[in-house]
Amino acid sequence: MSVDGHFQSTHSLDSQRPRLFRIYNHYRLLVSLILAGLLLVEFDAGGATYRMAPIYQATVLGYLGLNLLLGLVMLAGHRPRASHITLSILIDIVVLHLLVAASTGITSGLANLVIVSVAAGNILAPSRLGLFYAALAALGSLGVTLWSAWTFNTGSDDLVRAGSLGILYFAAAFLLQYISRRLIRSEALASSRARSIAELEQINQQIIHRMLTGIIATTPNGDVRLANAAAHELLFGDPERRPMQWLPRPVRDQLKQWLSHPDARSEPFQMGSASPLLQANFTRLGPDQHDLILVFIDDLSKVTQQAQQMKLASLGRLTAGISHQIRNPLGAISHAAQLLAESPNCDEGDRRMVDIIQRHSGRVNSIIENILDLSRRRESQVELMDVHEWLTRFIADYQPSADQSGRPAPDITLTRDDHIPPARFDPGQLEQVLINLCDNGLRYSLAETGHPTLAIHVGITNDGERCHIDVRDDGPGLSDEQCEHLFEPFYTTDQGGTGLGLYLARELCEANQAHLGLLKTDGPGCCFRITFAHQDRLI
Repeated sequence: MSVDGHFQSTHSLDSQRPRLFRIYNHYRLLVSLILAGLLLVEFDAGGATYRMAPIYQATVLGYLGLNLLLGLVMLAGHRPRASHITLSILIDIVVLHLLVAASTGITSGLANLVIVSVAAGNILAPSRLGLFYAALAALGSLGVTLWSAWTFNTGSDDLVRAGSLGILYFAAAFLLQYISRRLIRSEALASSRARSIAELEQINQQIIHRMLTGIIATTPNGDVRLANAAAHELLFGDPERRPMQWLPRPVRDQLKQWLSHPDARSEPFQMGSASPLLQANFTRLGPDQHDLILVFIDDLSKVTQQAQQMKLASLGRLTAGISHQIRNPLGAISHAAQLLAESPNCDEGDRRMVDIIQRHSGRVNSIIENILDLSRRRESQVELMDVHEWLTRFIADYQPSADQSGRPAPDITLTRDDHIPPARFDPGQLEQVLINLCDNGLRYSLAETGHPTLAIHVGITNDGERCHIDVRDDGPGLSDEQCEHLFEPFYTTDQGGTGLGLYLARELCEANQAHLGLLKTDGPGCCFRITFAHQDRLI
């Protein structure tokens, strides 16, 4: 047996020993009560002749008092130690042999009670100490027999009986030690397996909770038993939503169709006009029709994003190959427009045309730069960061640059919850995401209210293990149709924008296993949330 297995066995025995000893003490108390009762009913029971009646009577009453006292002590909650148990077994062996000697000798039925005491000692202490009990009992029986032969001139049959009892003592000791060790090993193995199962269950719960695929355990009628955070986020757009009790109607309808036609593939669906396109897959946990059903919710927009990323990467490589073919004529057009603007013969109408040429030349150049950034984007270098501390430094660096943009000084407020956990993210890429969100928020707030205001809040998810950043502006907000296409490449609500800013921001978040989304709010403006991955998740 290994050291760990031996420790588990010893620990298991130590935990069971008080209960087993309590049972044995009940047996001792019952025996002493019966012996005391026989003294009261008829001292010379069955015509037997007691050799030393006063000693027998005193020993029985003393044994009864001792057991009553020990019973009251254990009833008061005293937990016996190993030394107490050893002393009790030794007292039983000595007292029983004293009763045997004081009654009719080894032929007395009291000698059989010694076997029970030896057996109990080997159950409570399956070690060399148990063999010591058997040896002590055998010597006691042999000593009582020799004393009887010397004092009362008994026959040789008593010696044979004493030897037989000695053999029984050792046989009981070996047999019960073997059985006890087997039971202890079996119990230790069962405890170890139960502990392993509990650890595996905890690991599985952590894995399911942190998976990006939504997982729901439900009954065939849609009663939800378990749902991870990803399922809440995909179905309701909020991983902090209260526990799900019933499947949403679109998923419940697809579950009914699957129960009727298990081989048919379910159709993609959306929870709302601004929700991502989702795919639900179903499987049973067992062969029974009433078993739980596992529902896997996948975000098909991930596949669409990957396809778009591949297209843009190919476009970026193509643009990199022909950038000089585009930039040279573009530079010539922009330079010619500048020269035309400096001409004294350029009237007001021509100047407006020149402004249009320069503005659109700059926009084309910005599109080329953004597409090139997609094709040559570096790998994320994630770090464990204090988000609130990082944001404090970011705002301190960002505000002076925003002041120099020609618009009024921005008013950016930063708030936080308590006990914010750290997050894993590439600081450089997080800065790109925040610059994009802050630029957009300040621009729309300025256009709507005349003041560039922005509120940034660092919060914590309900599970207490992840943090998020909310960036809220005071702009005009977005319609449901605009929200549906907001993160698509080249889609923009600003005529001067390229439509790649939010797309790039979401891509950078996905590269760091974070999520960028638009929260639905009752107030004015928009609120974008960056939900970070768990700090222990491997990137």
